Amino acid sequence: MNAETASHGEDEELRKTIRAFLDEHDPAAMGRDSFLTARWDAGLAVVHYPVGHGGLGLARSLQQVAEAEFAKAGAPVLDPVRNVIGLGMAAPTIIAFGTEEQKQRWLRPLWTAREIWCQLFSEPAAGSDLAGLATRATRTDGEWVVTGQKVWTSVAHRARWGLLLARTDPDVPKHAGLSYFVLDMHAPGVEVRPLRQLTGEAEFNEVFLTDVRIPDGDRLGDVGAGWRVAQTTLMNERVSIGGARAVPRELGAIGFAAAAWRQHPEKRTHELHQRLLRLWAEAEVARLAGDRLRQQLAAGEPGPEGSAAKLSYARLNQEISGFEIDFEGSDGLRYDDWTMRRPAASDYTRGAGYRYLRSKGNSIEGGTSEILRNIIAERVLGLPPEPRVDKDVAWKDLPR
Repeated sequence: MNAETASHGEDEELRKTIRAFLDEHDPAAMGRDSFLTARWDAGLAVVHYPVGHGGLGLARSLQQVAEAEFAKAGAPVLDPVRNVIGLGMAAPTIIAFGTEEQKQRWLRPLWTAREIWCQLFSEPAAGSDLAGLATRATRTDGEWVVTGQKVWTSVAHRARWGLLLARTDPDVPKHAGLSYFVLDMHAPGVEVRPLRQLTGEAEFNEVFLTDVRIPDGDRLGDVGAGWRVAQTTLMNERVSIGGARAVPRELGAIGFAAAAWRQHPEKRTHELHQRLLRLWAEAEVARLAGDRLRQQLAAGEPGPEGSAAKLSYARLNQEISGFEIDFEGSDGLRYDDWTMRRPAASDYTRGAGYRYLRSKGNSIEGGTSEILRNIIAERVLGLPPEPRVDKDVAWKDLPR
């Protein structure tokens, strides 16, 4: 079942199941990983996942019920930052396209963050035009030999596995010649190099692949169907960035701006007041729109609406952080924390200067804002698509 809303009886039945589980698994007496593993095995990790793979096959809307019951018991909280790509992108893709063996092998350690995941999509010459990528995978004796370069790969330096999109047939149009693999990031031939950012840290990486061997059993979906599999990953990525989790009012970027306004009345002006009111209202609209998006998710897989949430998130973050710099005046320019770090994710508590610099990447990561506008125009608003002269041309014949 995957109904949009669950009945009252299903709600109560799930609560009883969780309480019975908690009677046998005391969160206070168990370590975090042990508790989360037991929760997975009981089907109470993500309740709409299939039975035997961390779920009970219930409605998506019941996940909120499960989280509330575990929170009341003081159970360990799943921190998505520890494995943001694994939880937000890899898991839904494996659920949708993985074999039973692949689900058994990858999902459980992904949930507990024992195995971290990254995403190997973008390339130096294939960012916005992802289907134009050049990384090649050639089939040899039941394996695939992969050579190429990926870029902007978050947490590749920590990852055990990578979601890899590669070209397996250059003789067909670019979208048709792709296949989707799971790459062992510790395999011979995988080299990860840090990319230092404007903030001084290095969340991102370049990844060089030289004759890397991937077993055919680590392929997701059919050969040549990689674009279809990748769409599932990308849709979930945009939702996870733009509004996958419920957030309280004034949490996030607008919370920092509002706190600064309250703490420093001496810096207030009428013009800044008007800006803050507008930004606060827009942030609240975005928050409520995120609630509506989660209701849509309860009815099925994420669609192009997630692109709108991610687009709004990027623009608001940049405008709010710009307001913070203006409000701080000359103090807002005093960013000097250029320490080379290799974090698992951005740390927006590092100050207004950091938030301003880091927000510049929001309109690039997870799909550029320009591409997201195209998706919204074509798939949400129903406007005519842009002309695509390369649609029926073999990839090998395209100019590069």
